[in-house]
Amino acid sequence: MTMLTKRPMATTLHPTVSDNLIQRMFNRTCSLPLRQDTLWRIERGVVRTMTWNEAGTLITLGYWGPGELVGRPLSQLDPYRMECLTDVQTSLIPSSSWPYVLDAILSSKRENEEILSIARHDRINQRLLHFLGYLARKFGQRTDEGLFLDLPLTHEAIAVTIGTTRITITRLLKLFAREGIIKRHRRQLVLSLAFCAKPIMD
Repeated sequence: MTMLTKRPMATTLHPTVSDNLIQRMFNRTCSLPLRQDTLWRIERGVVRTMTWNEAGTLITLGYWGPGELVGRPLSQLDPYRMECLTDVQTSLIPSSSWPYVLDAILSSKRENEEILSIARHDRINQRLLHFLGYLARKFGQRTDEGLFLDLPLTHEAIAVTIGTTRITITRLLKLFAREGIIKRHRRQLVLSLAFCAKPIMD
């Protein structure tokens, strides 16, 4: 079972690193440059990492927010892309500073494993519930109604992440809304506090 408790973000950077970092800004839908000698620390915004197979089907590898690291050196997959889901502010972490960010590097590997674990659930409704829980822990903003997910995720993007169809996601989200698990706020979602407070049964 999985409890939807807020997870801590990656650890604070060592002063040796943080005092000399170069800042870069990227607009929504831009891709972070693929550099073999550079990691990107996200200071603000959300980035999605992805690959795709020979048929052109997208495969989502993870969603990353403030304090987390992404970069070409963290993946051996080819093709590989880091897409900005929002406007993003980053810091460049050169290879000479990687020993100081080992905790954050290890955290990124654990995140990849969690996405893989979610996508392997036999029941699609459980995949979606676990994925919503994953997003709530990482990006949820607490309100009186629940945890607000201010992420521009389409039904198609969610379907790609958990290995199903857009039609199935639309149907399940309508079902979850009727059951009071989620509420819709324009194109964003609000997860009910009751859902976030109890375990998801596998």
